[in-house]
Amino acid sequence: MSDQAFDLTRRSFLDRVLMATAGAGVAAAAPWAVSAANAASAAPMMPATGDRVRLGVIGTGDRGRALIRNIAKSRNCTVAAICDNFAPHLAKGREIVGASVPAFADHRAMLDARGIDALVIATPLNQHARHATDGFDAGLHVWCEKAMARTISDCGAMITKSRAANKVLQIGHQRMFHPTYLNALKRVKAGEIGEITQVRASWHRNNSWRRPVPAGTDDRHINWRLYRESSAGLMTELATHQLQVGNWFLDAVPTRVIGSGSICFWKDGREVYDHVALIYEYSGGRKFIYTSLLNNARYGCEEQIQGSKGTIEPELGRIYAEVPPKVLALQRMHQDVARGSKRTVPIGGATWFPELPVTTPGESLGWGEYDETMLQFEGFGEAVRSGKPLPGLLAQAYRASVASLLGEQAMDRGEAMTWPTSLVEV
Repeated sequence: MSDQAFDLTRRSFLDRVLMATAGAGVAAAAPWAVSAANAASAAPMMPATGDRVRLGVIGTGDRGRALIRNIAKSRNCTVAAICDNFAPHLAKGREIVGASVPAFADHRAMLDARGIDALVIATPLNQHARHATDGFDAGLHVWCEKAMARTISDCGAMITKSRAANKVLQIGHQRMFHPTYLNALKRVKAGEIGEITQVRASWHRNNSWRRPVPAGTDDRHINWRLYRESSAGLMTELATHQLQVGNWFLDAVPTRVIGSGSICFWKDGREVYDHVALIYEYSGGRKFIYTSLLNNARYGCEEQIQGSKGTIEPELGRIYAEVPPKVLALQRMHQDVARGSKRTVPIGGATWFPELPVTTPGESLGWGEYDETMLQFEGFGEAVRSGKPLPGLLAQAYRASVASLLGEQAMDRGEAMTWPTSLVEV
C-alpha cells in the first residue's frame, strides 16, 4: 500500500470514529475515543520521524510483534528500541524494526540507554507491574497490554505509581476505539434497544493454548498463560476484553460475581481452567453472563447486548429489533370474543409454537474490520505529548481487570465475591 493510499484509508477510519462518537451521550461514555480521534484528525497526517513519540517495546512475542506493526502504521509514534529476554523472539522483532533500531536482552539496559519517551509492555501478566514501575522510575510514560496485572493490588499500585510519577498509564483495550462498538454504544444511548437488562458474552476456541517448547527452554516461560503464577488463563487473557464491554454498556461495575471453573478437557499439567462459566450481577438485577472454553469453537467470540426493544451483537456488527411474539390460536379466539368479532379457528392447528431463536437479518452497525489498535497508539502518542492521559480510559481498563480477577476468586472459592470497596479511585 502506498503512503497516499494508507493516508486515505486512515482518514476514512478516523472519520468513522468521529461519526460514531458524535453526540453528548457517547462523548460522556467514551471521552477517550472522542479525544483521540479529534486530536488525530486535527494534526498533520504523517509528521516527520523526529516529531514522533519514541517507544521502547518490552516483549517481542506474537502480541508484541503485532503491536510493533501497528505502531509503524501510526501517525505520531515510532519504535525506537525493542527488548526480549528470549533470543528467538528478539530476533523476530529485529526482522520487523530493522538493524538500525537498538535491541536489548534486558529491559533495564534499554531504560538506561535512554532514547525513548515511553514504554510499551507486552510481557507475561505477572511482569506487568514490575515493568511499569521500572518505566515510571525511569521517567517514562507507559502503555501496557491488558490485563493490567496478576493481582488486584498490583493493578491499583500501577495507577498509584503513575500518578506519583506524573506519567501517563494506558492499557490496551482496543474495543474502546473500534468504530463498530462506538456506533453500537451511540445507538444504545439513543434508546434504540430499550433498557439493557442482560449482556451475554463468550469466547470459545478449540485448541490447547499450549505452544511447543524449544530445547533448553522452560515450559513456564513459553506457556506462561497455563500457570497460575503468571496468568489467570481465560479470565485475564480473554474475558478482560468482554468484561470491559459489559461494564461499558451497562454503565456500571458489578456488585458481585458467582462462577464455576474447571480443567475438564486439556488435562496436560496446566494449572488454569480450560472451561469457565460466570454470572456477574449489577444494580437493578442486571446481569453479565460469561462463558469461555478451549474445546469447541462453534460460537467463537461474541457479545449479545440485550434490551427490551432489541439486541446488539457488536462482534458481528449487527443490531436486531425485537419481533412481536406470535399469538396462539386459542389466545386469538379469546381476543376475538372480547372484541365481539369472529373468525375461523383451525381445530387441528398448532396451539403452541417453539420459542426458537429469532432469525431476522437485523441491520448493520457498519464498517467491518478496522485496525483500532493503531488508533490506540495515536491516542497514546497525543497523551504522551500533552502529558495528560486520555479521559476515562484507565478507569475502564482497571475495572475490567478487577472484574476478571474477582471472577477467578469466585471460581476458586466456590462462593459469591462482592465488588471490593478498597479500590484506587479512578
